[in-house]
Amino acid sequence: MSNRHPAECWLTDMDGVLVHEEHALPGAAEFLERLVERDRRFLVLTNNSIYTPRDLSARLARAGLTVPEEFIWTSALATAAFLADQVPGGSAYVIGEAGMTTALHEVGYILTDTDPDYVVLGETRTYSFEAITQAIRLVHSGARFIATNPDVTGPSPEGPLPATGSVAALITKATGAEPYFVGKPNPMMFRSAMNRIEAHSESTIMVGDRMDTDIVAGIEAGLDTILVLTGSTTREAVSRFPFRPGRILDSIADAIDLI
Repeated sequence: MSNRHPAECWLTDMDGVLVHEEHALPGAAEFLERLVERDRRFLVLTNNSIYTPRDLSARLARAGLTVPEEFIWTSALATAAFLADQVPGGSAYVIGEAGMTTALHEVGYILTDTDPDYVVLGETRTYSFEAITQAIRLVHSGARFIATNPDVTGPSPEGPLPATGSVAALITKATGAEPYFVGKPNPMMFRSAMNRIEAHSESTIMVGDRMDTDIVAGIEAGLDTILVLTGSTTREAVSRFPFRPGRILDSIADAIDLI
């Protein structure tokens, strides 16, 4: 058990912690209200790079949760922040949707298919063979390969869909180039989030539902961690991992009194 509470700052995953299939999970609204009440700095994190923070804020509002767009941090924003730091004012060829392209535009990047500094692979609902072919050729020509997150599948009502990690593997197989993944489980995403809200690792808590992304990245970033059991990881599965969260709670409702 961690003894670092009360924390000044909170990072929390979105799906499996606050919402499930467009419905707010028990305690999510009260948890967010308590953060605001106590004047805690916080961000809601997601590996989904399809949507802009404004889109995601509207999605949460439909579920009855109030999260202004400035309190949302996506893998697209983390990727854009990373690239802006590495090559300010650079250029990229992007496979992705508005969440990714908007984030890159906002940091001053040019989107081009002519000699870009980077090929950036994000989530999209319609992967194009033509676009993937172009990405392969650009990586062959020297563009550096970046991907928002390593998730190999995503959910849909009909079943799993191929996601960023699967398409990245295709490009890697064709080029021999491994991408640098910016999103979870890379602790880089948490560090960029903490920079956004001027947080320090010793006084920040990460709440997540997945041991293999949220919790391991939180530990590697030096954060206190809470695993909630409303998403992907069951209590029985925790013992299979070589690391442990600071706390295991049944749901986000049980974290309200820790704020």
